[in-house]
Parts: sequence; C-alpha cells; structure tokens
Amino acid sequence: MTTATSVFDEAIARLEELSRVAGVPDEVVEALRRPMATMSVSLPVRMDDGSTRYFPAFRCRYNDILGPTKGGIRFHPNVTIDEVEALAFWMTIKCSVVGLPYGGGKGGVVVDPKTLSPMEVERLSRAYVRAMADFIGPDIDIPAPDVYTNERIMGWMADEYEAIKRVKAPGVITGKPISLGGSLGRGEATGRGAFLIIEELARVRSLDRAGTRVAVQGFGNAGYHVASLLCHAGYKIVAISDSQGGIYSEAGFDVDSIYKMKQESRQLRAVYCSGSVCQMVEHRKISNEELLELDVDILIPAALEGAITSENAPRIKARTIVEVANGPISPNADKILSGLGALVLPDVLANAGGVTVSYFEWVQNLQGYRWTIDEVRTRLADVMKRAFAEVWALHEQEKMTPRTAAYVLAIRRLGEAIEAHGSRDFFQGQ
Repeated sequence: MTTATSVFDEAIARLEELSRVAGVPDEVVEALRRPMATMSVSLPVRMDDGSTRYFPAFRCRYNDILGPTKGGIRFHPNVTIDEVEALAFWMTIKCSVVGLPYGGGKGGVVVDPKTLSPMEVERLSRAYVRAMADFIGPDIDIPAPDVYTNERIMGWMADEYEAIKRVKAPGVITGKPISLGGSLGRGEATGRGAFLIIEELARVRSLDRAGTRVAVQGFGNAGYHVASLLCHAGYKIVAISDSQGGIYSEAGFDVDSIYKMKQESRQLRAVYCSGSVCQMVEHRKISNEELLELDVDILIPAALEGAITSENAPRIKARTIVEVANGPISPNADKILSGLGALVLPDVLANAGGVTVSYFEWVQNLQGYRWTIDEVRTRLADVMKRAFAEVWALHEQEKMTPRTAAYVLAIRRLGEAIEAHGSRDFFQGQ
C-alpha cells in the first residue's frame, strides 16, 4: 500500500484499494500508478516595469489509453507538481466514468494572477504555450480553463499555439471564447452537470425540492451555476461563501441577485434585486469552516481541494455531499463521512459536466460545425444521466459507496482497454 504522504500518494492509495474491489489484474494498477509524462518548466515573462520574472509551470499527461489527454490549466500560488499529477489522475478516472474518449491531463503555473496586470497575464499565458507547444496538440493533449484561468486566457493560448505551428488548430484548447471556436454552454457546464446529477438523485430518492436546504462553498463559475440552477428548480439555497467568507439565511437566498451584486461590487452580499434596485435581506455572516458544518440537506464544496479533512469531518451534518470541486474530501475524511451515513456523490461524477462540454467543443472544432445551446444541453443531460444511472446501479447492486462505484466503473473500463493490448494471461495462453 502506498504511504499517503501527499495528495498524489493519497490518490494512488485510493486507486490500489478500489482496484481490488474492481477485480482488475495487477498490471492494470501498474499502468495507472504513475503518470505517462510530466513536463516541468520555468517561464520567463517580461513584466510591465521591464524586469523579467520566472514562473514554475507544469503539465501532466497521465494516461492516454482511451484517447488524447484532457485537463485544465490553473494559475495559483500553491500549484505543485504533486497536485498537478493527482488532478491528472482524477481526470483519467473522470473521463472513463462518463465514457469520454479521453485520458487525463492537467497543468498549472505557480503564480497569483491577481498581482499581475492584464498584459502580464497575457505574456504568461503565451509563455506557457511556447514551453508546452510540443507537449500538447488536438490529437495529443487538450488543455482547458481551471482555477483563475478563463476563456480569454484560453484564446491567447490557442492563438499562440497556432502561431508557433503555423496552422489553424482550434481543437488544441477548449473553453475558448465563442468567437474563437468555443462551444455554447461551456461556461455553465460544470455547474449544470452537477445540477443534473442532483436532479437525478432527487428523482431516485423522491426528494422534496422546496424542503431541501443547500449550502454552497465557493461562488466561482461552477458554484454560481449549480446554485442558480438549483434555486430556479425550487431548492432552498441557505448558505453561500467565497474566499472571503460566507452568508447564511434559513429563509434562503435569491442566487442571481447575490451574483449580480458580486459582479458589481466584488463582494458577497445578501441581497434581493428587482431590476436595478437591490436591497439587503436578513442574514448572518459565517466563515467557510462554519458553512461546511451547517445542518443542511445537501452540502456542495465547490472551491479548492482539501476542504473536508479528518479534523472537521466528524462535525459535518449534511447527509448528502456533492463534490463540485476536485478532491474536496480527503480519503480519511471520506471514511469518517461514510461511517456517519453521509452519501457522497464524488467529483469524478458530479463535476464531469465541464470536461464533457469541453469534449463537445473539441468535436465541433474537428467537424467545423457549431451546435446550438439546446443541442449542447440535451447532449450533456444524456451523458450525465447515463453516468449517474451506471454509478447508482453499481452502488445499489454491489452495496458500495457512490465513490467506490464510480472508481470501479472507471477502472474496469480502463482495464478492458489495457487488456485489449494483451495481458499476461493472454501471452501465457490462459
């Protein structure tokens, strides 16, 4: 058993444990235990004052047995190669869970983008692609947005790749601006995918939406969209937080009003807006830690990984947790929550809407054909509902947690592809 001393070690320890449950040969585990390739570089960037700064950067192509690797690029001061490889591994599992013809990849730059000017961010983005130009490609590895990157940054990156290669290759990057080959529905995709998974859970468990209280930790792109869609569907959003803290009201919030105010003031404020007039609503301020421990029906960690640990897991009261962030629950915390009877819908299922619509964008780019928003949403619903049904069936039939069921489903699919190239049993004539 791998000693869990890092986020990547923890991911592989979980792989080894769940591979035994999946019943796959040891050589499948060996093929998935290590990343296929990881690039580590230093990016020189000319700053606005004329100086040059150097930024550590990484890209991991974890496993391409099912297809070219796929995964986001994050700009964050705490990026590490360990984290990037763990995220690439999770993306490998995620693509397999929802049946996409992709392997897993991930990238990151060690930087606080809030300290850079827009032109410095552009230079950094282009420098990343110059360093990785031979490591990525529409048939090799397809990046996308992640933490603190967005469609404009993806547009710069795609443009830089095309300039280097002297070709038009819109399929090299997904999550681009619509005008540069992006897909309709990509911005909402992660949140909408999580919403569809929650709706499927509501269906199989006959949940009363109006009586279901929801807390959302993280009010970025994914957190906002899942909260907004749930609010419009009749769920009661009683708590929301961002990196500065949170707000709580038992009466529930109008999510779109709060989002509108945040876009205007850059602050998370409990308001209700009618047209251009916004007024404060009764609420209390809470910390991110307090939000996680609220007595709610559904808890949605939608910020960064590692939010729920063995230290705070015993105080989590929500009976259903939907992982919209990547890796928000540590393995030890996961066991504690399972012991408490909490149902966890894992990230490799719940937040797969983003990579699914990125796949749709790639397909549209390769075909030179643009889908309507209704086509994108319908196809996304088909993928997410099918994946939920397959995971839920394993969960019920084999009496395993949804996380175990998702991993077992993914590992078995990966195992089939690995064994199709020939296994030890095949070559020994068994």
